[in-house]
Amino acid sequence: MSFGNIGVVGSGIMGSGVAEVAAATGAQVIVRSRSTASADAVLATLEQSLAKQVEKEKRSAEEADAIRQRVSVTTELNDLAHCDFVMETVVEDLDVKKELFRALDAVVSPTTIIATCTSTLAVIDLAAQISHPERVCGVHFFNPVPVMALVEVVRPLSASDETIALVTEFVLACNKEPIEVKDQAGFIVNALLFPYLNNAVRLLEGGVATKEGIDAAMKGGCGFPMGPFALLDLVGLDTSLAILHALHAEFAEANYAPVPLLRRMVSAGMLGRKSGAGFYQYRK
Repeated sequence: MSFGNIGVVGSGIMGSGVAEVAAATGAQVIVRSRSTASADAVLATLEQSLAKQVEKEKRSAEEADAIRQRVSVTTELNDLAHCDFVMETVVEDLDVKKELFRALDAVVSPTTIIATCTSTLAVIDLAAQISHPERVCGVHFFNPVPVMALVEVVRPLSASDETIALVTEFVLACNKEPIEVKDQAGFIVNALLFPYLNNAVRLLEGGVATKEGIDAAMKGGCGFPMGPFALLDLVGLDTSLAILHALHAEFAEANYAPVPLLRRMVSAGMLGRKSGAGFYQYRK
């Protein structure tokens, strides 16, 4: 596999998952977090994930230990200077991501490929922040990263064929299925998924059925593994709201306009599993 040293920026569930699958390719992985506490949390999450896989006999204890040993953490962006590939997994906020890309451009080599894990934002807006936009693309993993097979490889207008080829090779090395997509808001999955989730909230707000009833209907009637409200809580209501805002800004279609109930829940801090309360209650 072409990438021997991989950097991951972001210490959330996505960052930890990307670090795990990247380390499983044999690469040395360094995860940059903004604080020591969140950096330590990345390692704890990684260890829990690997332990579950060993318990379920999906990996040997030796393989899990080798993966863990290939992952290190840091709070300094400069520690990613030696990486030949950097994955950004920070909050879904264009201004935050732009600032990060400008900072990365000052740190890494001109040959380093920088990828964003954005699920909705235009990748070209991030590529424009660095001196070599041809080495920027989108690599949209899905949560939970170690489990989900699909990865959307997003080609902005500026990306070189070499960048897309190397990133596709990396995705295949992660034992994932890469699908190349055009750089437009939502790509494939979220462009189809989030109008469905938004309309589920609309049905709830309109009193058509309870959240439990709607979830049961989509599981029993459509064979979905998870109902829309359980899925919204898993994704995060704040993330879902940001995705809908981005889709609405791109396409100006009423179906993408967030339902008021979703906006109010985010304002109340009811973000789903991450906050302990969303459409359902969770233990913190």
